[in-house]
Amino acid sequence: MTIPHLAERRAVIDACLAMNRLGINQGSSGNLSIRIPGGFLVTPTSLPYDEMEPEDLVEMGFDGTYLGSRRPSSEWRFHRDILQARTDVDVVLHAHPSYATAMAVHGLDIPSFHYMVALAGGDSIRCAPYATFGTQALSDHALAALEGRLACLLAHHGMIVLGRTTKAALALAVEVETLARQYSIARQFGDPPLLPPEEIAQVLEKMRRMRYGQPLDTDDRPEDTARPRYP
Repeated sequence: MTIPHLAERRAVIDACLAMNRLGINQGSSGNLSIRIPGGFLVTPTSLPYDEMEPEDLVEMGFDGTYLGSRRPSSEWRFHRDILQARTDVDVVLHAHPSYATAMAVHGLDIPSFHYMVALAGGDSIRCAPYATFGTQALSDHALAALEGRLACLLAHHGMIVLGRTTKAALALAVEVETLARQYSIARQFGDPPLLPPEEIAQVLEKMRRMRYGQPLDTDDRPEDTARPRYP
């Protein structure tokens, strides 16, 4: 029997295994989804990632219906709502990494203490208010916190990151957890100074140009005289 969307199913499983391997998730907590025509695939509830097979991924429609013998993740609502609202992304990754979750317990945003915060799309990574897992209220809070962003924290819960691909979402999840760890350490020396909004805007533009292969600024070009010349 041919399994539909096999490449996407394998990509999701690979990313889930990588989440645990990289230490941004533990056990079977967290979940991941990927867009397919007419809907999305999402990880099933209560199945360890190392036992997951491609056919275990649950195919869902944006109307909340699903196919297959397994039930979708309890967090399917925010996966559906985010993918439906955000046509600029195709993957939603949710995890419970230690430092990001510790910050979320205190309801803290990650501010612009470091220019890499801009990777998430703005001058902060917001923390959404708390709501019980799997509820529409949590989905609504997450959507608001993700407005204009590719990542957010969830109070007393964890993180959500978005991406065009599973690899992009996973890379951003690692970066957000790194920033949460760095910010937690920096706060031990007092409140860190923050980069101003205009600097983050400049960083965002520079990142955008690099991402889309546009020319570098003149200031970024190495001097020809600094390059060794060979016959």
